[in-house]
Parts: sequence; structure tokens; C-alpha cells
Amino acid sequence: MSSKEVKAALKSARDAIKNKEFKEALKHCKTVLKLEKSNYNAWVFIGLAACELEQTDQSLTAYKKAIELDPEQLLAWQGLANLYEKTDQWDFKVELPNVYQKLVELYSSSDKNKCYDMIKKLSDIYQSDREQLKLAKVWQQLIQLKEEDGVEKKELVKLLKDMIQLLSEGLNETVQDNGIHQHLIAAFEKAMALVEPVPGEEHKKISADYLKSLSKLPCEEAKIKEACESVLSLYPNHSYPLEVLCGHYLKTGNMDENAVSCFSRLQDLAPNSGLSHLGLGTKSLQEGRYNDAIINLTKGLKQMSLSTGWCSLAEAQFKTHRYSDCAVSCSQGLKACEDEKLSSRLLSLKLQALVKSGEESATDEALDTFSQIPEAEKEPSMLALKGRAYLNKGQIDRALQVSSDLLDSNPDLVEGLALRALAYLAEGQQQLAEESLLKVVSLNPNTGEYYFLLGKLYWEMGPETRKDRSKAHTHFLKAAKFDPHLGCAFRYLGHYYREVAGDRGRAQGCYKKAFELNGDDNESGAASVDLSIEQGDMETALRILQSVTEKATPGSAKWAWMRRGLYYLKVEQHQQAVADLQAALRADPEDWVCWECLGEAYLKRRSFTAALKAFSRAHQLQPSSIYSVYQAAAIKQTLGKFKEAAAEYLLITTKQDYVPALKGLGECQLSLAKSLMEDCRDGGAIDLIEKAIQNLFRAVQLRPDLSCLWKLLGDASTAVSIVSPNRAQVLVPASLAGLDSSSQANRLNQVQMLKVGERCYARALKLMPEAPSLWYDLGLNYYRQAACQSALTEENQNSPSQDLEKAQQCLKKSIMMDSGNYSYWNTLGVVSMNKGLENFALAQHCFIKSIQVEPNNVVAWTNLGTLYLKKENIELAHEAFKIAQSLEPLYVNCWIGQALIAEGVGSYDTMDLFRHTTELSTHMEGVKGYAYWVCSTMLDKSNRNTELYRYNIVQMNAISAAQVALSKYTERIQSDPEAFTMLGYLNEHLHLNRQALQAYQRAVELLQSTPSSEELAFSLGNYGRALCNLGQLEDAVRAYKSTPLQDLSDLVGLALAYCRSGLLQESIATYERALAVASSEKEKAYLLTALALLQHRHGNLDSAKTLLFKCSMLKEPISESLLCLCALGLVHSDATLAAAALAELLKQDSTSEGVVQQQCLLTCALLALRGSYVAVQREASRAVHRNPGNPSLWALLSRVVPQFYPRKANGGAVAGYVACLSSMTQGKRALLYSGLNQLATGRHSGEDKYKNALKTIQRAVLLCPDDPAAWAALMAACHIENTSCYLSGSAPCRQSLEHTLMSVVSMKVQNVEEIERPLAQSLEGWVLQQAVTGLMMEGQLDQAEALCTQVLSVSPEHPAVLLSLRQVQCQRLLLASPEPVLPEVVLEQLNKAVLMNPTNLGAWHWLADVYRSQGLLVQAVMAYRQSLQLASQLGVHSYQVASLLRLALLALGPCMVGVTGNDWKDLVMEATTEVLKLGSFPVAHLFQALLQFVDKMNSRETRRLLERLVYTSSQDFPVTVAQVASWYLLRHLHAKHDQELIDVLLQHAKKKDDQRLLVFHSLLTRSSS
Repeated sequence: MSSKEVKAALKSARDAIKNKEFKEALKHCKTVLKLEKSNYNAWVFIGLAACELEQTDQSLTAYKKAIELDPEQLLAWQGLANLYEKTDQWDFKVELPNVYQKLVELYSSSDKNKCYDMIKKLSDIYQSDREQLKLAKVWQQLIQLKEEDGVEKKELVKLLKDMIQLLSEGLNETVQDNGIHQHLIAAFEKAMALVEPVPGEEHKKISADYLKSLSKLPCEEAKIKEACESVLSLYPNHSYPLEVLCGHYLKTGNMDENAVSCFSRLQDLAPNSGLSHLGLGTKSLQEGRYNDAIINLTKGLKQMSLSTGWCSLAEAQFKTHRYSDCAVSCSQGLKACEDEKLSSRLLSLKLQALVKSGEESATDEALDTFSQIPEAEKEPSMLALKGRAYLNKGQIDRALQVSSDLLDSNPDLVEGLALRALAYLAEGQQQLAEESLLKVVSLNPNTGEYYFLLGKLYWEMGPETRKDRSKAHTHFLKAAKFDPHLGCAFRYLGHYYREVAGDRGRAQGCYKKAFELNGDDNESGAASVDLSIEQGDMETALRILQSVTEKATPGSAKWAWMRRGLYYLKVEQHQQAVADLQAALRADPEDWVCWECLGEAYLKRRSFTAALKAFSRAHQLQPSSIYSVYQAAAIKQTLGKFKEAAAEYLLITTKQDYVPALKGLGECQLSLAKSLMEDCRDGGAIDLIEKAIQNLFRAVQLRPDLSCLWKLLGDASTAVSIVSPNRAQVLVPASLAGLDSSSQANRLNQVQMLKVGERCYARALKLMPEAPSLWYDLGLNYYRQAACQSALTEENQNSPSQDLEKAQQCLKKSIMMDSGNYSYWNTLGVVSMNKGLENFALAQHCFIKSIQVEPNNVVAWTNLGTLYLKKENIELAHEAFKIAQSLEPLYVNCWIGQALIAEGVGSYDTMDLFRHTTELSTHMEGVKGYAYWVCSTMLDKSNRNTELYRYNIVQMNAISAAQVALSKYTERIQSDPEAFTMLGYLNEHLHLNRQALQAYQRAVELLQSTPSSEELAFSLGNYGRALCNLGQLEDAVRAYKSTPLQDLSDLVGLALAYCRSGLLQESIATYERALAVASSEKEKAYLLTALALLQHRHGNLDSAKTLLFKCSMLKEPISESLLCLCALGLVHSDATLAAAALAELLKQDSTSEGVVQQQCLLTCALLALRGSYVAVQREASRAVHRNPGNPSLWALLSRVVPQFYPRKANGGAVAGYVACLSSMTQGKRALLYSGLNQLATGRHSGEDKYKNALKTIQRAVLLCPDDPAAWAALMAACHIENTSCYLSGSAPCRQSLEHTLMSVVSMKVQNVEEIERPLAQSLEGWVLQQAVTGLMMEGQLDQAEALCTQVLSVSPEHPAVLLSLRQVQCQRLLLASPEPVLPEVVLEQLNKAVLMNPTNLGAWHWLADVYRSQGLLVQAVMAYRQSLQLASQLGVHSYQVASLLRLALLALGPCMVGVTGNDWKDLVMEATTEVLKLGSFPVAHLFQALLQFVDKMNSRETRRLLERLVYTSSQDFPVTVAQVASWYLLRHLHAKHDQELIDVLLQHAKKKDDQRLLVFHSLLTRSSS
């Protein structure tokens, strides 16, 4: 073929390649090669086509053939590069850089851009393969090409910086190539030469990077210095060149002058540079300046962690004997160390430091460090250190063994001898230790440690050596000479100079030196400070303390904090003292002395609570310390906690006679007595005064020279003047009472005690005659004596005026000494105004003077107002009192003055003012005034419905407040009959009958000695009424007969007493006599009503009705007569009479709560009498809605619900709870009603752990422990709990309580009032039956039978007990065999027992159950019908419902088993229909639905009835009813195959968590399949 054909074939191949027809291209190429085997293009096209066809080997061969033909052609090389890039083969990856290199050469002359691209690819490959040298050459080639291409300097600099960055990464390689280093240095130098400007920021940065790289390269020092100096010349303030040089010096260990100069220059430029401090510290270490070395090295290592630096620091610390710090530094150095030699050095140094620290806690670490040191077992010095570690651990035998091993191999080994000496010292063998140490010193005479050990041995040796301690002194001096940093040597030198030589100055110098050498040497520091303080050099002492506390870490340097705290306490810088003492306690929280000092600092700072805690802590740590107990008591006394303070003082005084404690105890007891007297608790106050006098007299006997003790005795003796003379009988030591000291203590009266106080004040004045307060106290004592003049004994015949004159003179004396005391002026004014002197001008002058001395003087203003009031100057008195009120609104006397003014002018605010005085405090005048106004307001019957009465009496709780206040008044003033009369009246209103009787009796006793017969008759009437209220009827009759019997109230009271005594004829006669005395129609109405009641008790029903009708015909009829008439109708089941009386009663005013409650009760009773049981609950609910604030109506609602409408028992429980919250009086009984409602709902602890019947009734029993009904309800609640346990299958936890609760109820029944006795006895019978039932349930039939037999032995014919006995015996027969059959005789006896209890509804139910168990269904039906008839006659709604439901259940049984006939079905429908007439009962609906299910299982009516029970939305619907209905509904739906409704039912069951229904469904499904 011709060349044309070759060209045509090549063209065809090229076109085929363009069209991606690579196989065709191969054919054309092969055609060309057949013609021309060396055709370059053909081979290139074959390589390209084969590459695209993934024929790698053919493609590679073709490209290589083409390259052989023409190696300088680009196409083949490009194709080969493309093939290598596409194919993932390792050999191709290896060859690829060579191909790129060839392409770079080819492109360099033709296409620079492609050349740069190839260089980039080459760079990436070398970088990924970490071939740094080739990478450097490639970048060098790139930069040369760029230079030849004439690019700008900036681009060249950028390329050089990129090259530097890439090559710098290779400096971290383990294996480094010098060629790379040279390329990197060349790149830096070229970059620095090209960058502009110079100097400049970019040049500065490149220079810094250059120096950094040089520091990593193994260059010569001269090269680095030259580079650094060059950079410093351009940038003299740049610290980095110096840092590089310093780092180089530290690494090489070169510390010549140039290095030091470099370190200094760097420190000048960068004071915080770590390298400069490390360098200077290392240089200081080499020169022996260890403290400077430690300072610099510590600063340097804070900036940068360097293992050589830590090693140097550890060496410096070891040289200065800071072993703990040395060990820590070694540990830090080992963390950063990578050099094995340096690591071994650090371990060795750490071992020495740990061993020489002598701390037992460091021993284990030392032994562990020893095990880390290579070949330590072969090194004698290391073994000696190991032996010392054993010694520190207390293992002396092992230490001796180590020393023996060392000395066996080398007898003159110093370390071995020293170890043996230390072991001997540990064993106490001082002679042997001395011999070893002497040998050590002779072998090594230049080591200070050994001299110190020898000196310490001599210091601590026997008594002979201690007498002459010169040898110890000599060795301590040598130790200090050879080792100037050995602080312990200087400490012992200080001991020597202080204790032996007596040279305080030298001793202080030695201690100071020792403390400077070792800042942790607390003993030296404390001794230095103590000596400075002894010599009066406080500045030095404070300077030392300041230096220590500044460096101290929390919890250290206790001695320094303690001493500085005491210094600040001494100079009264209390805040600083507290801070320092707190810091001392952080170091040692168990130091009781420090706690006492802290308490003292708090006390000085007036932080009493904190001080009290501090002293309490000190006492806990040191119980024998009296000071802490005393200070704690004193603080409590200051805080007004006198009772606690007295207890603390008593702890001290019982152990020893400590005068300050006796004084404090007396003061506390006197203060407690005064507080009791303020509350009118005079008996307790007198007891405390006796104790105070005894304790103060003990103190006086010990220290009779203390005026304060005599003054306190005078205060205690004078304090009795406030109490009643009858109470003021104080037991006083004989010598204090002026009797022979050998005689026993004598009991003195009030006047005698004041005389004792006078003598005590006189004794105090002898000791301190210039004390004005003592003259003032003596004057007050004379004033009190004058006030008690009427009770003077025969020994003192002074008149009151004489005592008042003495008091006046004493007070004037005190004013002469201290005229600036306003109290003195005020008291002189009070004395001058007294009845014995009545110098009103002087009194006015004194009060005004007192006010001038102290303008905010409420007492003086009040006394001035009292003076004006006495002089009948109302306006000035009012102004004075008003000013006093503005000064101190809580001062009671000024309010009393205003109340007296208001009373005088007839103001309506009088009662308010008197009440306010009783709220402020107990003042006799204010109390009596308030009680008078309360009693006057209550006696006025016309104002009961006024707003003023409701506010003053009801809202302000006036009766209780006045009664409490008046009780205190009569405790203090026992000779005021009016007060006792008012107190009795108030007690009656509060139903405190016994207290009222005592008050009236005291009033009678006081009035019997007075000529006032009217007041006596009034008091006798009150006394008789109180006796009658308490049931002391004979005494009441005698009391009433002691009166003239002319007053209506006395006649009525006597008649009532006769009535209660059972003397009905005498009572009727007295009432008729009173009827003649009655003056108003209303009074006659009340008397007629009383006569009607008496006639009814006589059995004269018609006479009673006639009297009540006559009463209602009067002009002023009363509601009580209608009430009695209505009650009469209810009692005798006369609904017509009751309704008529109730209608008339409802027409009257019914605004008061009591009337509303009575009307509601009567209405409910009438509805119950008529059989309208549901209406009973509705009527009570309506009354509550009309009067929601009346707690008695809530209580009534809670009471009627369980009896007449138990379905609403949940609401009844809530009503009882509301009544309990609304009124405490109603709440006691309402809480029991609430519990009964919970019993009716069956709410037990299994349903609600906290809100259940048992919990509620337990609270009711706590509130009313004397109520037998509450205890009976508790028995019922326990029975409910046990029953629930039996039903749930758990063990009952309230068993065997029947006997206990029954005995409690029997005891409580004996104490009820006569009128409630029948009901209580019925309750007692019920409790007996309940006890028997409980015992039977527990299976204790023997005990139940024994209980019945025991009762029958007392009451043989008791039908209820006999019935219970028969029930027990029947139960025993029924349990005797699995299917027992009772004989006819037994059934007859059971029937007779029930007939003996015709009104016992439960007995008929029980008998029906027995008949049913025997299969006698007809007899059972008859028994249920009998109970139903009886329940209807008795009007017991709940038993009517129960009887009908039981009857329906009985009849439903035969229906369910398919008994033929309609009799039983009719009976079910009849019973359920009657139940539903009485109310809506879900159980009745269930019975009807079940009857429908039995009769017509698949009917729609069946489904409708069951669904109504299952899907009910009522909250109080019984769960059991719904679950049973759901079971039968599921059976109905299964029978009809209604899967949709089954799914709805199952979904409802899941919502209600009815698992039993779900299980039942699975069983039905399984059985049907």
C-alpha cells in the first residue's frame, strides 16, 4: 500500500476514535502496522483505543512501543500518563511520577501552563508518599521555571512560602535528610531576600519561621546565632530570636556568659517568658543559689513544661530540703520526659525526696519508685534508700536486714551505717545509734545531715546528757555550717538558745532562719512570732504572720492564722480576727481552743448566733471546758433565751460554785419569773424567784464584796410585790431573812420579802454608795412597801406616808447623782402623785422634766396624762395620751387612759379601746374594763341582731378573749367578787361549767363578809345555776333556797333543779309560783312550755297539749312552744300534729343558724315519719344550698345520707368534711358522720391508703375520745378492713380487737348523760353483736361462744345475746361437714331465737341465709318477706332495700339454673320493681337484665338492658355491677356472632382495665373454635 493508504487508514482510525468506535480503530491501526510497523501514530492510536476498551496490557505495550520509536514526542507520554491515572495498579502508581517528570521536561519548552500542572501533580504524589527530598526538588524546579518566565516577586514569595510550609511538615519526621534541610534553608533565605519591604511584617514573620525551623535542625550554634543576630538587628524589640537562642542553650546545657546574657536580654524584652526564667534558674542552680533557682524555675515552668526544667527544680528543692515539693516536681518531669537517662535521674531524685520526707504516707510511693529504677537492686545507695523507706513504714526488722546486707558487702559504706543508726534510733537503742553515727561522721565529715542526726540524738538522750547539751549544740552548729539550708538544725539551735542559754535574741534569729529556710516549719515560725511578741516587737511578728498567711493555702498555717487572729482580737479589730480564726479552723476543725477564740471574736462583734454556735462546738470537742458552756449560756441570756441559758448555767453550778454562772442563773430565773408575772402566772413566777434567790445567795456567800450580787438579790426580793399576797410566800435562806444561820430556811410573806430587798439594796449601797441606780432601786422598794402597807406585819409599824417619804428621798438622791436619767424623774413623779403624798405640782414637774430629758418618753407622757385625768382635765389628759400613743403604739397604759376617757364621755369606741389593751398585754385595769363591757353587751338582749354586737362579740371572739384575760386577772387579784362573777358568767357561755362553778363559789365567799345582801343573793343564784348545770342538784336546791326567792330567775332555777332531781311535783309547784311572778307574756309563755314538758313526763299527754296550745294563743307566742308541739307529734307518730306545728314554726323568723338547723331537722324527721326517704336527703341538701355557711346543716346532711339515701354516701362524706372545716364544734361530730358515710360506700385502705373510713374514724376518736359511738364506728371500720383483706386473699392485720373495743364502749356508755342512756345501751348491744360477728369471721368460734355465755351469765334472758349464741352454734354445725344438714329441732330453735328479737332485721336476713343453705327456699322467702314487713313498720329504709334485693337474688338462683315455672321469675320482677320505686339501684337493674338474659338470651332487649349497665357514665356506679353485666353481654354477643360489638366491648374493657373480661373472651373464643 502507498502512503496515501496509510494516511487514509490513520484518518479512519482517528474518526473511529472520535466516534468511540474503538474496535474499528484497532482494525485500522493494525492495517497501518502491517504496512508500516514503526508508525508512531498507529501505536499511539492502539494505546488509546485499547485503554478505552480496558485492554491495559495492550495499551501499555503500544504506548511503550511508541515511546521507543520517538521518546521526545508528547502523544505517547500523555497517553501513558492517562493510562496510569485511570488504572489502579501499584506498579502504575510507581511509574507515574517518572512519566510526569518526562512531561515536565517536554512541556517546559512548549507549554508552560501544562508544565506547571504536571509539577502540581508531581508535588501531590510526593507529598502523599512523604518523599520530601523529591518534593523539594520539584518545587525548586517550579520556582526556577517561574523565575525564567519572569513572574513577579510576590508570586515567587508565595510559592516559596508554600514550599516552606510543605517542607516544614517533614521536620517532624523521625528520619531527617540533610538535603531537605538545605532546600528548606535555601527557600527561607531566598524568600527573605525577595520579600519587600525590609523590615516589614511579612519579612518579620518569615524570619520568625526561619528561626523556628533552624531551632529544629541539627545546625551549628554559629549558624543559629548568626541568624538570630541578623533578625535582631532588623527587629530589636522582637523576642523570638532570643527565645530560639535560649532554647538552644537550654537544650545543649551551655550556661556560659553569652547564654546568661541571652537569658537576661530575653527577660528584659519578655518578662513572662518561660525560657528566660528556666535559663536563669538553671544558672542559679549551678552556682548554688538554690532559692533563686527555685523562684526562676517555678516561674518558667508555669509558662512552659520542660522535663529538664522540672529536673533542675527538683534538684534545687532537694538541696533546700523541700522534699515533698521535690517529689511533685519529679513526677511532673517524668510526665514530660522522653529521655531514658533523664528519666532515671528523675526517678532516683524522687526516691530520695520521698524517703527523706519521713512521711509514712509516702513510703508506698517510694517503694514503687524504687521498683521503676533500672538496676536499683545493684546500687548500694538505692538499697539504702529502700531500707530507709522500710524504716519510715515502721518495718524496722527489714530496714536492719537491708543495712546488714549493705555492710556485709562494704563495712565502711556510709549509707549503710546511717541506715543502721536510724534503725537503732527507731528501736530506742541510743548508744548503738551514737556509735554508728560517730562512725558515719568520721567517714563523711562534710555532710550536715549526719551532724544534725547526732546532735538530735544528744538532745534527746538521757537526763545526764540533757543537763549538759553542749555536745548537741556543737553538732547542730556543724550541721548548719556544712548545710546552710538545713532548717531543722537552726530550729534546734533556737531551742538551745531559748531553753538552755537563755539568749532570746539568738533564739529568735535561729528560729527566723529556720522558718525562712522551711516555710512549712510551723514550730519555728510560731516560736519566732512568740519571741517577737515577748520582746514587744509586734511589727516583726506581724510581718512574719503576714508573709505566712499570704502564701498559705486553705487548710494550712493554722499557727499563723491563730496568732494573728488573737492579735486582732486584742486590738479590737473583730472582723479581721473572725476571718483569721476561721482560717485557722479550716486547718484544724477539732481545735476547741480555736473555737473558743472564734466565739469570743464573734461575741465582740455582736454576732451572737454565730458566737453561740462556736462555743457549742467548742463544748462538743472539750466537754470539760466550763468557759465555753458559760459563754454559750451568757449569749442565750443576751438573746432572751432565758430558759435555755438557765439550763446551761445549771450544768456548771451543779459541778462547782462558779460565781459568774450563779449570777447568770439567778438573772435568767428572775427574767423568767418576770415574764411569767406579765402573763399572770404568779405561782410559777414565785417558784422561779425562790430558785433565783437561792442561787444568788450562794454567789453572795462566795463573793460578798460584789455589789451587783446584792443588787440582784434586792431585785428578786422586790419582784414579789407584783403578785397576789396569797401567792407571795417565798422560801428564803435563814441568814438572808435575818435569822440565825444555823436554822432552816424560812418562808416569808410579801412584806417581809420587801424588807429583805431593802436590806440587800442597803448592803449594795455600802459597797457602792455613789451608784445612783442603787438609790433608785431602794426608792422603788420603799414605794412597793408603801403599796403593801395594809399587809404590814407587827414588826414594822411604819405608816405608808413614812415609806413614801423614804422612797421620795432615795429617788431625789439618785436624781442628784444623775439628773440626766429620765426614769428617775418619772418614778419620783409617780411617788409624789401617790395617795400618801399627793404632791401633784411636784409630780407634774417631774413628769415634764423627764420628758425634757428624753422627749420620746412614752411612760412619762402616759403618767402625765394620768395626772391630768385624776385632776379631771379631760382635754389635757387626752392630748398627753395621744402623744404617748404616737411615740409607742404598743404601750398599753396610754390606751387604757384613752379607754377611761372614752368611757367617761360615753363614746362607742370604749369597748374597742379596752379590747385593744388586752391584745397588747395583760394589764389589770384594761382586763377588767374589757370584761365589764363584754358582759354588759351580752346581758343586753335587745342588741343581739345589731351589726355592733356581731362585730364586738362574735367577730372579735370577745367571750373567749375576755374569759382568758379575766382568768389572769383573778389569778393576780383574788379579792374582787365582781371579777369572779363576770368570769363565771363568761365560763357559762363557753360551757366551762366546772370553772364557772368555782368562780361563782369564790364570789359568794367574798360577798358573805360584806353587808350587800342584793349582790350576795345575785351571786347565790349564779352559784345555784352552776351547781345545777354540773348535776349537783341537792347543793343547787340549797343554794337557791338561800336566796329570798323573789326573783323570777331564782324561782325558775329552783324549779329546774327540782325537775332534774326527779321531784316533779315540787318543780310544777315552783313553776306555778314563778308564773305568778312573771311580768310579761313572753315569760309566761316560757313557763307554760316548761309546765307542758313536765306534764308530758308525768304521762299527761292531753294536759301537755292543752298547755302548749294555750301558750300559742298568747299575745307574744314563742317558737319553743311550737317546737315542743312538733316534737310531741313526732314522738307519738302524729304526723298531722307535727305538720301543723311545723307549718306555724316555719312562719316565724328563721335568720339565726340554730333556728334554721332545727327547722331542717324537724322537716327531715317529718318526711321520714311519712316514709319519704329520698325527700329527707333532698330537704337537707336544699337547706345547705340556701345556707352554705351554716356548718350544722352540712353536719345534718352528712348524718341523714347514710341512713336514708346511702347511694349518695360519697356526697355525705364530703358534707361531713365541709362541716369539720367550717366549725370545730360541729366538726367533732361531723367527722364521725363522714366516716360512717365512707363505711356506707365501703371505702377501705385497699382502695385509698390515706382517705378511707378507718383513717377518718380514727381522727374522730382522737377528737371525741369519750363518745361511745366513735369507738363503735371504729370497731365497724376494723371489721370492714378485715373483710376486705379476706376478699382480696391477704391476711387481716386488725384481728383480736373485739374484746378491747367492746370494753372501751361499755366504759364510755357508763359516763353518758341520763337522757342519752337508752340509745347508748342499744349501741352497747350492737357492739356485742359486732364483736361476735368479727370473732366468727376470724374463725374464733370458741371465743365468740364464751363471750355470749359470759354475758348471759349476767343477763340470762337477754334475747339479743341468746340470738348471737345460736348463730355461733349454728356456724359450728355448718362447718362440721362439707354439706351439713341441720335437724328440724335446730331450725326450730333458730326460728325461736329470731322471734325473740322481732325488731332485729339482720336476724331475719341471717335466718333466711340459713334456710337457703339448707335448700329451704320457700322458708327463706318467708323470712325475707318478714324482714321487709318489719323494715316498713320501723321505717328503716336501708333494710327495706336490702330485703328486697336479697329476695330478688334468692329468686334469681332457680331462674339461672333453668327451673321451670314463672313463680320465681315473677318474684324477681316483683322485688326489683319495688326496689326501683324506692330509688334508682343499679343492682336491681342488673337482676332484671339477668332475668331477661335467662329468658330470652338473644333478644335485643337483653342487649339493651346489659349495655345500659356496661356503658354507664356515672362516677358512683358500682364497678362490680358493670363487670358482671359485661360478662353476660359478651356471652350474648358471642351467641349472636356480632364481632363488631364484641370489639367495642373489648376496647371498653381495656379502657377500664378489666383483665378478667379479656381472659373470659379468650376462653370463649378457644371453646367456640
